[in-house]
Amino acid sequence: MKEEQTAELSAAQQPEKAPKKQKDTERVRLFPADKEGYHRMPLMNFLRAIFYPIHAVLYPFRMHGYKKVGPGPYIYVGNHYCLWDVFYPAHSTKDGIHYLAKESILHAPVLGSWAKRVGVIGAMRDGTDVHTLMDAMRVLKNGEKISMFPEGTRNKGEGDDFLPFHGGAALLAIKTKTPVIPFVICNRPHVFRVTHVVFGEPMELKEFYGRKLTQADYEAADEMLRNRLYELREEFRASRKKGKKKRG
Repeated sequence: MKEEQTAELSAAQQPEKAPKKQKDTERVRLFPADKEGYHRMPLMNFLRAIFYPIHAVLYPFRMHGYKKVGPGPYIYVGNHYCLWDVFYPAHSTKDGIHYLAKESILHAPVLGSWAKRVGVIGAMRDGTDVHTLMDAMRVLKNGEKISMFPEGTRNKGEGDDFLPFHGGAALLAIKTKTPVIPFVICNRPHVFRVTHVVFGEPMELKEFYGRKLTQADYEAADEMLRNRLYELREEFRASRKKGKKKRG
């Protein structure tokens, strides 16, 4: 008996092993699902509660065509004008959403810490970095959602055209067989002017599943997503014109 106690005491006195280093492919934080299947992000919910009223007053917006998105993996794909754009997908679901952002943001002194806590995925500008792809695949495999702006940066141009899409969104959707939720910001946000945001039905790129794809195939899939955003915007504008004619 004494020998057992001595052995237990000796084991207890041993220094704790240092925790294993996180693998480079596990750089993104994952969130557990609750009873409803949603992956809540406490800090993101806190930030949303604070900034939603500010956003709604300074940059009022109307969301069209969307239905509350339930649990499960989805990839949001939309155009990008300003920082407030990240809130539109967040307003469409009770789930937390992982955003792709420049890798450098994760290494910023204060912002980087906050970004990691809300599960931001660091990405190179072209969105095709291997680590980025693996991080994103882990998120989707965990049943969580991702939001991407394939233009890669804020569109500061004056016209209606989108910036060229960088690769990544279609590749990720095809590799993981995850539905894409397209959304388009129809007009450039301005203070105290209503911004209209249109959500489309989830789309799957099934025609690309289960076969060997070339770079041209992935580019064609990205173009499909880009064209869908244009279609959503034109459909919305046409319906607005039709409504004005009826009222006139």
